[in-house]
Amino acid sequence: MTDRTCVTVVGGGLAGSECALTLADMGIPVRLFEMRPADSTKAHHGAGLAELVCSNSLKSLRAASAAGMLKCELTLMGSPLLRLAKQAQIPAGGALAVDRERFSDAVTRAVCAEPLIELVRERVDVLPDGPCVIAAGPLCADALFAELGARLGGAALSFFDAAAPVVEADSVDRGIAFAQDRYGDAGGGDYLNCPFTRDEWHAFWTELVGAQRVVQRDFEGSDLFQACQPAEEVARKGEDALRFGACKPVGLVDPRTGRRPWAAVQLRAENAQATAYNLVGFQTNLTWPEQRRVFRMIPGLGEAEFARFGVMHRNSFVDAPHVLDASFAVPGTQLRLAGQICGTEATPKPSRRGIWPP
Repeated sequence: MTDRTCVTVVGGGLAGSECALTLADMGIPVRLFEMRPADSTKAHHGAGLAELVCSNSLKSLRAASAAGMLKCELTLMGSPLLRLAKQAQIPAGGALAVDRERFSDAVTRAVCAEPLIELVRERVDVLPDGPCVIAAGPLCADALFAELGARLGGAALSFFDAAAPVVEADSVDRGIAFAQDRYGDAGGGDYLNCPFTRDEWHAFWTELVGAQRVVQRDFEGSDLFQACQPAEEVARKGEDALRFGACKPVGLVDPRTGRRPWAAVQLRAENAQATAYNLVGFQTNLTWPEQRRVFRMIPGLGEAEFARFGVMHRNSFVDAPHVLDASFAVPGTQLRLAGQICGTEATPKPSRRGIWPP
């Protein structure tokens, strides 16, 4: 061990795990708190560290893109989680997608094998003394978030986020769904594509926009995380909104017709064995029975069995530009914040109540 001061890290997600492993690599002892499995959230499914609750894609690897450039920089900086993500990589075209379970297991093993990290499976309700990093994420426990708000002052911010459903691979009709990446040869590629005719798309869109939702409200643009808007919310903007977005058929050829489909839902593998696929771009706020009914209207998914339904949840975060300094510290303290609890959207609006918690 070392006589250096121990740092407390709260939250065993992506940011907390990265922080703990990086500090340990610098010779700094860490106490890493993770409340799961005793206390979980609406979005989590397991107890592993660095669980990906939404997409299993970490976006582009192409250096010419912003996401790819960031990965290049993280590689040069020796990011432990990026290294582990590449070890758990599964085919996804030009994106870095991972097998969720393999990735989470790898991060959990790396943390547990590090002698300078003490993993504590407890919920933290009070801000710890001494040097501390709060990386509890946007699903931070209510008591800790309230305490953090009292310390920081200012208005709480929030938006709604959503995850897409996952279907069992052997329930996908491969006589309809075909493997192809955009502009690739039909019969090959990392994605499965479910092609629509014009009439099929109209029928599907009609049911999608009229289906029963869990959160019964009309959302304003700033209420939703723009990168993960529920598919039905996008669809409500018009019949072609999804068809020019997540369901664009550009670069695809339906081998049954030899032509480009009117629209297409893409499926991306969830794991290395490709035993399950997620519906790309189909984050949703629909009730589970409605997801089963409406998404089975997608050609090729008529008999789909759902390994996991999509969920919507509210993310809460701090107004980082106004309450944290340039190093993401609370000015004049040893308290820092990391990860999505700092916020991800550019100019979110305060909670309507304007108090903590939202």
